[in-house]
Amino acid sequence: MHSSKLPQYSLIFLAIAYLGLVLFIPAISVFYEAFHKGIDAFLEAASTREFYQAIKMTVIIAAISVPLNTVFGLCAAWVIARNQFKGRALLMSIIDLPFSISPVVAGLMIVLLYGDRNGWFGEWLVSHGIKIVFSLPGMVIATLFVTFPFVAREVIPVLEEMGTEQEEAGRTLGANDWQIFWNIILPGIRWGLLYGVLLTNARAMGEFGAVAIVSGSIIGRTATLPIFVEQAYKNYLTEAAFSAAAVLALLGLVTLVLKEILERHTHHRGTH
Repeated sequence: MHSSKLPQYSLIFLAIAYLGLVLFIPAISVFYEAFHKGIDAFLEAASTREFYQAIKMTVIIAAISVPLNTVFGLCAAWVIARNQFKGRALLMSIIDLPFSISPVVAGLMIVLLYGDRNGWFGEWLVSHGIKIVFSLPGMVIATLFVTFPFVAREVIPVLEEMGTEQEEAGRTLGANDWQIFWNIILPGIRWGLLYGVLLTNARAMGEFGAVAIVSGSIIGRTATLPIFVEQAYKNYLTEAAFSAAAVLALLGLVTLVLKEILERHTHHRGTH
């Protein structure tokens, strides 16, 4: 009896050990390094102008890119899930492109297109006083590129599973497109949409490669929190680096807590 359960217990132990080594221990070590000298040391390391600027840039980029990719991801999901057309498979492959392209390569593509001196559109942009690379617009474009697939990829299978029967019934009863979306489609896709938005937000706040190439990694100006962590660590400012890393981890935890609260609230409303 016990021998028959040995493989099961062994797999459970291996899974827990793997998660501990890969996820839990590294996460705990970050918080330990950030707080082991006390909260005052953490606050001192996190109170510099460069630190605040990195947080500000991270929040601004996420606040712009997440809503935009939510809207365009929904549109892309709707087109793919509700229509059969030539090039549908190609469109899905294009949506998945950021998954297969290195973020560093994505950043270089943006520099190639919009760079001030050698970019394809650089001369025109400079002549019109528009700066893309090494500024906020370029960082937003890079983040939009790497985070685009998440909402679409989460919503497409949900829409396909829903089918069109309820929508057709709504139209038969005289509902317009907005009413159908708000009362039929959105309740059906809300969890897929929520997960897509959460993944998009997490990737937007944690993106490093593409943003580092496009921003120039200028501390105090174009550095996001991940870039600040890298630059501070390279300059042996370990307390500042681990403090910023702890803030990133806390933002991730806050995202998870908000998801749980929203799930509970929605479930509570659905049962009353």
